[in-house]
Amino acid sequence: MEEIQKQLEKADQHMQKAYVHTQLEFSRIRAGRAMPDMLDDLQILYYGNITPFNQAAAITAPDARTLIIKPWEKQYLAEIEKAIINSKLGLTPQNDGEVVRIIVPPLTEERRKDLVKQAKNEAEKGRVAIRNIRKDIKEAFKHLQKEGASEDLIKRSEEKLQTLTDKHIQTIDTLLTHKEAELMSV
Repeated sequence: MEEIQKQLEKADQHMQKAYVHTQLEFSRIRAGRAMPDMLDDLQILYYGNITPFNQAAAITAPDARTLIIKPWEKQYLAEIEKAIINSKLGLTPQNDGEVVRIIVPPLTEERRKDLVKQAKNEAEKGRVAIRNIRKDIKEAFKHLQKEGASEDLIKRSEEKLQTLTDKHIQTIDTLLTHKEAELMSV
């Protein structure tokens, strides 16, 4: 009985991690608003080391369409500008000698639909991860049954596991619904 409870707790923890991962992937899908974390994956050569932007500059979003990057040292303005141009973000930086300004263009309807597809794909990856966790735990239950756990106990545990799976898949579906609404709002 104790081993079965451990397996259920393990399943819950792993499913929660799959949800958090899906949430992280959703945060990387930009919704047409300027957000400093859009630049989290960008890096520059800073004092000889590859450094994330947020460790080499202050990044702010004074309004919904503008990002301002103010490097701690002005000599890195060109390096920051070059990294943004070479990124896959499709943004055009403007360097005024003090800061790098980025105007985030509004998303086209076609681009919004592409982003919704991307979000649905990420949600499906999260659901598949949760189902794979369920499959692995069911295998562990079968192994425990072979070792002498009662069939009724295994059956009740599998029902609990299914309830847990349904709950986590529902949270991902809710997350997807919110992301779709965010992406499609103009």
